[in-house]
Amino acid sequence: MSLASLRVDLGDNDVARAVAGAQNENLKLIERRLGIRVGQRGAELLVHGSAESAALGARLLEGLATVARAGRRVFRDDVEQAIQVMGHEGDAQGLLHGPVLSRGGRHVAPKSLAQKRYVDAIRSSDIVFGIGPAGTGKTYLAMAMAVAHLHERKVKRIVLARPAVEAGEKLGFLPGDLAEKVNPYLRPLNDALRVMMDADRAAQLIEDGTVEVAPLAFMRGRTLDDAFAILDEAQNTTIEQMKMFLTRLGCNSKAVVTGDVTQVDLPAGKVSGLMHARTVLKDVEGIVFSEFTDVDVVRHPLVQEVVRAYERAEAAAAPPEPDEEP
Repeated sequence: MSLASLRVDLGDNDVARAVAGAQNENLKLIERRLGIRVGQRGAELLVHGSAESAALGARLLEGLATVARAGRRVFRDDVEQAIQVMGHEGDAQGLLHGPVLSRGGRHVAPKSLAQKRYVDAIRSSDIVFGIGPAGTGKTYLAMAMAVAHLHERKVKRIVLARPAVEAGEKLGFLPGDLAEKVNPYLRPLNDALRVMMDADRAAQLIEDGTVEVAPLAFMRGRTLDDAFAILDEAQNTTIEQMKMFLTRLGCNSKAVVTGDVTQVDLPAGKVSGLMHARTVLKDVEGIVFSEFTDVDVVRHPLVQEVVRAYERAEAAAAPPEPDEEP
């Protein structure tokens, strides 16, 4: 195995400190994950290891420096995700652009190339589907884009909808009226909203109707003008519900539909509206389907392993393909 030592001159001590992280935690993470050594003298970093790993480390450090020069703080999670992106995609360009939304010193921005393509699709298209496993940022980034559009006065309201389909439970056994029964199903959307803005501001926008969080059934018969509409957990819509939601879109509006086709909770025999839409709308100009995989999971690192373990189990349990006729 050939060894290499590469110098990375970041040109600015403040940028170097931002890349290194508090007590050099980012550099220590890079060393551990890539199996290299990173020395620092002022704004200059010396990367030592195998030729391939050292080259990867140098590119990673240069990419993180670009993030720091743009005024963004480099978090440990950014480094972790950049390493994964570079390992699978060859570069970390998903990190090297402005944030979707800034709040309280933290920035909401894509952390993988699939997330970047998703955000770019939302910017350029009026109907976008985000399909993939849990933890890939589908709803989170859609929420961030919706709040950014509202702040920039590109839309006048945000509409968040979710089908009230039970995962092994029955609504009828829950206490309270209809609003109280469906509230637990809408809480994830409320939680995401409150991450994007102060709780008081979010409550005010919900109270005055600028932001509406509602069960999908409440969308019937309406037209959504000047709105950013998000349909979450769309794998649990029926074909009729999906068609109903998509045809609510009015003038100057966007719709983002998110879901995970591996977690359908519909009764047996019911076809998922999301899976059906992916088939019948795939060739419609102006509609974009953004697909995510376990590589794009940005929750706890073990979430990726959980997703992969279930995928392996499902593949092993799948019936074998029938032999072809002779």
